[in-house]
This record gives sequence, structure tokens and C-alpha cells, in this order.
Amino acid sequence: MFLTISTTGTPDRPATDLGFLLHKHPGKAQAFTTSYGTAHVLYPEADEQRCTAALLLEVDPVALVRRGRGKGRGGAPDGALAQYVNDRPYAASSLLAVALGAVFGTALKGRCAARPELPERALPLRVEIPALPARGGADLVHRLFGPLGWTRVQAEPVPLDERFPHWGDSRYVRLVLEGELRLADALRQLYVLLPVLDDAKHYWVAPDEVDKLLRAGDGWLAGHPEHRTITERYLARRRSLTEDAMSRLELARLAEADDSEAEDLDNAVEDLDGAVEDLDTAVEDPGGAVEGLDTAVEDPGGATPDDAAEPGAGAARPVPLAVQRREAILGVLRACGARRVLDLGCGQGQLVQALLKEPAFTEVVGVDVSVRALTAAARRLRLDRMGERLSSRVRLLQGSLTYTDKRLTGYDAAVLSEVIEHLDLPRLPALEYAVLGAARPRTVVVTTPNVEYNVRWASLPAGHVRHGDHRFEWTREEFRTWAREAAGRHGYTVRFEAVGDDDPEVGPPTQLAVFQLVGTDDTPRTTDSPEEGETA
Repeated sequence: MFLTISTTGTPDRPATDLGFLLHKHPGKAQAFTTSYGTAHVLYPEADEQRCTAALLLEVDPVALVRRGRGKGRGGAPDGALAQYVNDRPYAASSLLAVALGAVFGTALKGRCAARPELPERALPLRVEIPALPARGGADLVHRLFGPLGWTRVQAEPVPLDERFPHWGDSRYVRLVLEGELRLADALRQLYVLLPVLDDAKHYWVAPDEVDKLLRAGDGWLAGHPEHRTITERYLARRRSLTEDAMSRLELARLAEADDSEAEDLDNAVEDLDGAVEDLDTAVEDPGGAVEGLDTAVEDPGGATPDDAAEPGAGAARPVPLAVQRREAILGVLRACGARRVLDLGCGQGQLVQALLKEPAFTEVVGVDVSVRALTAAARRLRLDRMGERLSSRVRLLQGSLTYTDKRLTGYDAAVLSEVIEHLDLPRLPALEYAVLGAARPRTVVVTTPNVEYNVRWASLPAGHVRHGDHRFEWTREEFRTWAREAAGRHGYTVRFEAVGDDDPEVGPPTQLAVFQLVGTDDTPRTTDSPEEGETA
């Protein structure tokens, strides 16, 4: 099996820098012994204008069978002849991926002791693999490599037999990738995706494969639209390993999304530090001295549809939807008499801050997966300067909402404000159980966007969600169906309220559900309509 990596150079950046990155001298042909044969590294061309490194892996079919011991397709017990006559020596597979890691391990990790600046530099790369198994066809190849920054992804099907074109194409493709990427990123993608496309491995997939996948997929796998397909295939469709990897990917993705928002917030908070002399006093002030600060910090870069004023509101200074949402949540919590409240997915602490303004809430706990977001929340609240009376009422905890957590049990109420839409739908049952099944607060308030209302946002292109990290946005019926079923599974009743302008055609911009544990008292002050007050 064969793979080439090529790059071009300029007068100030010679193409032979590729040799430094790969830690293989362009003037030498080198051989490396592997468990299943010999890997050769050579340079068919190497000058300042163009440099190509080739990896040739000679597989010993006998060694593959002996070491495989029936594990993986290379040694599969599907007939004595099939163990020795197969595509393993010729088609790129997990064998080539392992050779990449062994021969170019330093490059794959993004290290270069001789030229430390090189690994961070994007290079014009061309990667070619003449024979690549693609179970899923050329379309799957494009779906896997297309979102990863390559400007050209060519997957040319290889015919079964050129003499008999009517036989059609084989499952093999000739792969060509072109684009400007860091070499380490390109190698990590190949390391993961070669066995994914082959949909097989030549060795037993053990739990440590999850760590290998997450290391090689760091920075690109969590946000890949095909991340579940990649994870399942890489882990040989072992369900327990796949779910473990998906949980950890979800955690990484949420942390990354929260961190990016927190970074913008950090800059905004620094600019606004002088706006309030003492937040301890302002937090206690129900007159709303900090409300303007809340709004400014919440959207430092300009309003998004979710936080902007409602279309056609007409007021000189319309109330942002984010503020209306907080007020609706506070109204529910006041009505149910909650005193100890969890803000699950608290982000930068806007709701925590609002809760602390009211002495009736004697304990407020903010929980978020992102340490950076919690740091920003601590800055917003001035925890380091907060008086003892206030500080005794608030805690910030780091944790994932898709795992049960004993620290979250025993509370009167929990809030999931604009949280569920950031999870992949397969992970939603885990969050549902962690909150409704394990923590079991008396009242749970859930808000989420109403996708039907998106047509009212002139600035939102048709078919787009309100935030780039939203994995879904539900219609009113979809949200109510999920809420009723979740309530029934865990012993809650549920009612619904509208947040914002309740449009007669498309409903409100935000939909809110109030889950009430069966056997506890919840007497809401108002409901929008008989339908809004229904019970599961």
C-alpha cells in the first residue's frame, strides 16, 4: 500500500521543509520494521520548488494471519485461503494508519525540535492514495474529508475490471486531497479516517482506542457533521466504546463553544468594569441598576436573533428577548416558592446574578461544563470581593449535564435555559435522566427556541438556526411531545408558557416548559391559555 504527501515551496519557504516536519531526510531512503511487514520512506522528488514524501508499506500476509489470531478482517476465519489472499497488502487500511503513527509519530504530534515554528505553519499539501477501500463509496469520502479544510477532495472510483466496464466500479477509490493545512492536522485526519473508510481494523479494538481517537481527533472531530459515523466505525461498532467516546466528544464540544463565547465576554467585562463601583451593592438593589450592564455584557458584539428585541416591537428601547426569558424564569421560580435553585448550563452567570438579587432564593448553584465560562461568571459576580452574606448563597460548579451528579440532588428547582438545543439528540436522554431521573428537583424549568418563529427574524437566512452551535431547534409540537414523554417517564407533570410576543401564526420566539414533580404543590400565577396550562 502506498501514500504520497507533496508540497510546494517559495524562495523564503523551501519545499524541503517537509523533511524537517516528517523527521526524515529527503536524501535518504529509510526502512522501518513493523509488526506486519516493512515500511519504507523515500522522496521521489525533493527540491526548493517541490517535495514529495512517499510511504510504502510492504505487508507480510503470513505475519498478519499469525499475529491477528482471528481478530480483524486480515485474519478473519472465513476460509483458509482468504486469510492469505486478500486486499491487505495493497489497499490503504488500518495497517497504513498504524504505520503513519509509527513512522511519522513526531510529525503527527506536531513537533519539530530543529524548527519549532514549522508545525504551526499551514502548507500547500497534496495527499494521494492510489487504492483506498471506501465502504460507502465516493460520497462518503467527500462527506468525511470535505468539512476538514481541503479545497479539493477527489475520490475516483476504481473499476472492477477495465476490460469489462459493464461490471461497474469496485469499492476502492483513488483519493487525492489538496489544500493548505498544517501537516499534523492532515496526518491526524488520515490516521482516523483510513480505517473508518475501510470500516475494519486488523487488530482487536480495546478501550484504549477511545483515547487514541480523541487524541487524533482533537480540534476537528467533535464538530464534524459525521462525527458519529466516524466514531462508530473507528471503534468497530462496539456500542459501549462508541457511547463513551460520544459522551467525551460532547463534553469537549460544549466546552469549546462555551469557551469561545466566554472569550468575547471577558473582553466586554473588562471594558465595563468601571460601570459599577460595587457589584455587591448593585446585586442587592432590586431597582435594576445592573440590568443595563447585564444586557450589554450579554451581547457585546451586537444582538443575535435570540437576544434581540422582538420584530416590530416599536418601542424606543425594546426589552431584549434574553431579559424577557430571565423574567419569565424568575416568575415561575417565585410562583413555585423555590428557595434552593440550580442553574444548569449557567454560562457566564446572567441568571445566577438575577437570582442573587432576590433574598428569597437562599441558595443558588451555577453549573457549567466550561471552566472558562465559570471563571467569567465569577468575574461577573465579583466573587473575590463579594460580602460574606452574599457569598454564602452562591456556588459555581464544573460538571457535565449528561452525567448523574450527587452534588445536584435535594434542590427545590432547576433551570435549563437555552441548553438542550446545544446537545446532539442522541445525548438528550442522558441529560433527561441526569436531571429528572437522578437529581429530581421539585420543579424544572426548560426554555428553548421555537423554530417556527425564525421566519419573523429578517436578519436570519431561511433554514438557518439562531446560533451556530445549535444541534436542533424544535417546533412547538416537537418540544411539547418530548416534554410530555419525559415528564411521564420520570413522574412529573408539565405545563407550557410562551416567552415573548406570542404570534398567532408561528407562536412565541421562546417556548418554556415547567416540570412539576408529582405529589408536590405548584400553583402558577397565570397561564397563557388552556392549552398552555395542560398537564401530562
